[in-house]
Amino acid sequence: MYPVGWHLPVIGAGAAGGSRPCGLPLGSPARPRRRSGTSRGQAPRYHVPVRLTPWEEERLLIFGAAELARRHRASGLLLNQPETVALVCDAMHEAARSGAGYDAVVAAGLAAVAPSEVMPGVRELIDDIRLEVLLDDGTRLVVLVDPLGAGEELGSDGPGAVLAHDTDPNQARSPAHVQEITVRSESRRVIRVSSHYPFDRVNRRLVFDREAARGFRLDLPAGDSERWSPGEIRTVRLVRYGGRSGEMTK
Repeated sequence: MYPVGWHLPVIGAGAAGGSRPCGLPLGSPARPRRRSGTSRGQAPRYHVPVRLTPWEEERLLIFGAAELARRHRASGLLLNQPETVALVCDAMHEAARSGAGYDAVVAAGLAAVAPSEVMPGVRELIDDIRLEVLLDDGTRLVVLVDPLGAGEELGSDGPGAVLAHDTDPNQARSPAHVQEITVRSESRRVIRVSSHYPFDRVNRRLVFDREAARGFRLDLPAGDSERWSPGEIRTVRLVRYGGRSGEMTK
């Protein structure tokens, strides 16, 4: 006999929502289920009602950035690099989600942002965009090379451009900024001096007028050096350098 107020387990309760474990009083709530993907003492790996995977969390991040970029574009603002990339990626994700093929996804990405809608220099910052999308035949990597330029030549003054000086720096130096000095090595080993090292601070076994060389360096391209063998005497050309030690004047 079961005590009054208790009942036997009911199997196959149908619309009633399943059976109630034996031993629970009538009217008491059933025990809550443990969240999927967890064990006792561990945090859930995903929220049960939504079940977001890392892929879907990344998709929402791209959508949020793209939505902000759309607002900026609608208000007449030029897009920066992150906004441009977000819009292109969002367009490719949407095309893939609607069932488009690989070529249609590429076309959607290329048409997402016009070159006139971005800030100057953004095209040079986006060499390519790489995105994994889920197509009907599985995951595919989409690579858009120069998506804003379509292969056209880059500008000469954008980010990363090398601007050559239009004059020879040697011709702009006055005689007060150039001198030749004779140097003798008293070392028993080879001595090397790099191009931009202050010449008055070089190895003490190189004998020359150090006071006259104060504020000067070797007149060599960056990275080059001069070499003295034991007992060798050489005449080198020095140029004045800027900064507090060089005290260069125009």
